[in-house]
Amino acid sequence: MDDRHARLHRAHLYFICDLEGLPTLGPALRGGAEIFQLRDKRAGDAEILRAAETARALCTEHGALFVVNDRPDLAVAAGADGVHLGQDDMGIEEARAIVGPELLIGRSTHSPPQIDAATGADYIGVGPIHETPTKQWRFAVGLDLVRYAAANAAMPFFAIGGLDTIRLREAVAAGATRAAVVRAIRVADDPEAAARLLRAELPVENSVG
Repeated sequence: MDDRHARLHRAHLYFICDLEGLPTLGPALRGGAEIFQLRDKRAGDAEILRAAETARALCTEHGALFVVNDRPDLAVAAGADGVHLGQDDMGIEEARAIVGPELLIGRSTHSPPQIDAATGADYIGVGPIHETPTKQWRFAVGLDLVRYAAANAAMPFFAIGGLDTIRLREAVAAGATRAAVVRAIRVADDPEAAARLLRAELPVENSVG
């Protein structure tokens, strides 16, 4: 197992934000976030790449993985550790041909068939568990999908969607050992403290699954 994949398997708290929220990245990493995804649907390629320089440097400083949303080509250009693909993005095999064998590929999943079909992804996101304004067009899938992923996913999975500390406890009780968040850190009065509280709800280390 190479370094990126080993770090992925040790990671449990995944923070996602856009360019505007980038000032919260440093505090999030200090609070315990181990993966960061730069996701901004409105920004142009040049803006993403400029922001990626800052994000990559911060992630390197804190030993965190850095992922770019949607675009395998930008992930490579940005020197990222991986790319995250939605269901409407290109297929996993096509993305792998662009990023090569070493970069990580994540896939969003919203149903049991999508979890089963995520072969070739290094990790999956499972959700949205609760309704969230960041995914207004998707219905909440609830905790049953977490239970399904815990029993059936062939790779590490991150529960995502409207998770705060209380809801994260519920997801953990349903079988999640990893979680991805946006607003719980991004809009917190103290992003570092928010990340620390979320991280405390998750395992210290989990070397499998």
